[in-house]
Amino acid sequence: MASPTVAANAYANLARVLDTGGSSKGNAYANARILDAGGASKSADGGPSFSAVLKDAIGSVMESGRKSDAQTVAMANGKANVMDVVTAVAETDVAVSTLVSVRDKVIQAYEDIMKMTI
Repeated sequence: MASPTVAANAYANLARVLDTGGSSKGNAYANARILDAGGASKSADGGPSFSAVLKDAIGSVMESGRKSDAQTVAMANGKANVMDVVTAVAETDVAVSTLVSVRDKVIQAYEDIMKMTI
């Protein structure tokens, strides 16, 4: 289980990534995606773009963290049950752990690709 400091740092990093849209320099792959009628980003093959899926996943983890924070504050004010707080914190821990695992797999895949000879 992640320590509170690690979880807080991960939460802050997720907030920063989501606020900047993933990059302060813009999207290098802007030509590989199109906008549908609703303004959602899609890849050229019709499915959602990787950046859109990633942004949704990060947003989901952040929302889980916000719910956990709200439950903790409510418990401190005497308005929430301890079990609700424990459940919210556990769900956030699972979401952050999953996101970290996916990140590790993406980094490993990138490293494997970089090791390939051309």
